[in-house]
Amino acid sequence: MNLESLSALVARIDYVAVTGSTNADVAAAALDDAQAWPDLSVLAAGEQTAGRGRAGREWESQAGSSLSVSVLVRPKHVAIEHYSWLPILAGLAMTRAVAKLLPESDVSLKWPNDVLVDDKKISGVLSELLSDASGVVIGVGLNLTQAQADLPIANATSLRLEGAAVSFEAALEAFLTEFVALYTDFVNHRGDADASGLRRGASAKCSSIGRRVRVLLPGEQQIEGKGIELDQSGRILVAIDGEHQLYAVAAGDIVHLRHN
Repeated sequence: MNLESLSALVARIDYVAVTGSTNADVAAAALDDAQAWPDLSVLAAGEQTAGRGRAGREWESQAGSSLSVSVLVRPKHVAIEHYSWLPILAGLAMTRAVAKLLPESDVSLKWPNDVLVDDKKISGVLSELLSDASGVVIGVGLNLTQAQADLPIANATSLRLEGAAVSFEAALEAFLTEFVALYTDFVNHRGDADASGLRRGASAKCSSIGRRVRVLLPGEQQIEGKGIELDQSGRILVAIDGEHQLYAVAAGDIVHLRHN
């Protein structure tokens, strides 16, 4: 795998044919040798055998079927309270990348960072703060060549199923190009999602806004209502049925219900 052409985009880029988890590998390396793993260091894998998704779900990829990549960011002059935007930033970057790869499809962002093609999941993101809080590892998976039977859930898709033949290298370049542009603006504006345009951009692509949703909260609680907007922290504000105040969701799974 030759990723030399992408080296101008990021500080460091590595590829392994197979690993357990790119997020775990990057986190361990970043803590062991911070100087060797600076801001915008990238590890991509052709196969991932012990990957993790949100809420502890497994995220495995067979050889060559998916893009599995982790990006280490160490955003200078960005307060840690703004880090909540990083998963959304990564999700928006992949949404824009997939939209370019599938120009005829309806590609959207389901809060906070799942990418949907015609309401079917094609990509997900898992972001993890390093244990010393010196950076964040952002893991991204994108379905490339799977057939329907190979996908973990029925309501999922791949670039191949959507009619696009996209190489691993091309998918990675499309994502990193979008990610680096958004991240650079975010850091240049010290993590201000309004000044950098991130909140506006994410809101424009977020299909959870203006739609009835069910929110699965920690502790097996759930609420239903309509997604209204993203607030300054990246939380989605939900108008709960029968209540006058908006509910700010910082953590939880969103299920899209019927369109209004």
